[in-house]
Amino acid sequence: MAALPEMSEQSPGLRPDAGKLLASTLKALCCAYGLSVAVWAVAALHLPIELHVPLLAALILAVMFGFVLYGLPNHDHPRFGYANLVTAIRAGLVSLIAATILSSSVFAAHEVNLLLWSVFGATVLALSLDGVDGYLARRFRQQSRLGARFDMEVDAFLILMLSIGCAVLGKAGLWVVLIGLMRYGFILAQWLLPKLRQELFPSLRRKIICVVQVAALCLVILPGFGQPASGMLSALCLALLVYSFAVDTIWLLTRKDSAP
Repeated sequence: MAALPEMSEQSPGLRPDAGKLLASTLKALCCAYGLSVAVWAVAALHLPIELHVPLLAALILAVMFGFVLYGLPNHDHPRFGYANLVTAIRAGLVSLIAATILSSSVFAAHEVNLLLWSVFGATVLALSLDGVDGYLARRFRQQSRLGARFDMEVDAFLILMLSIGCAVLGKAGLWVVLIGLMRYGFILAQWLLPKLRQELFPSLRRKIICVVQVAALCLVILPGFGQPASGMLSALCLALLVYSFAVDTIWLLTRKDSAP
């Protein structure tokens, strides 16, 4: 839920190691894309999803990787790195989850428990890998603005898709989508209020609440977990998120020289 530094407008061509970085990035993204396509093919063969679902997932992932290439000047290392490769693999999982929730009539009917359990499993795997990429970035000293932004946007997109899934399944009212839209609302507010574009202080609170959002929404979509419990849990998630964004927004608008 943190605000990150603005992406640089610098061209990758201005960097002396631009060619090496671009080659490394393309190789990693192609590997992640190929692995994702293989996973989607297996899913299409064994799960009751329509053919257009993996095709939409392929389009979503291509757009995500396009943004990664656009932000490449914000990567401070000559290679793409293992951490970003793991994040790219997570993006592949999230793309299939998104395509299933957005376009599968089988998911909307929620009569096939196997599909819901599969979405649950893919989300748990993506959540588990979320800790791996951060560890690798620290282990190999490859932290960068690109990696932090890539990781955050994959998380934000996953939360948005899960919140939409909860609404589609009738686990909560349409208001549940506000959970996923709040991050994007904050980005919009940054255009209106320049103070919100400042970098936030590191916060364990943000990390915990982000994990809670994904875990709780993942639980809500499970078969058998219905109203009123699903609505109450979703409302709790929204309340925590509103609190977290309110704390950060107030701090940014009244920022002093040092972080609390």
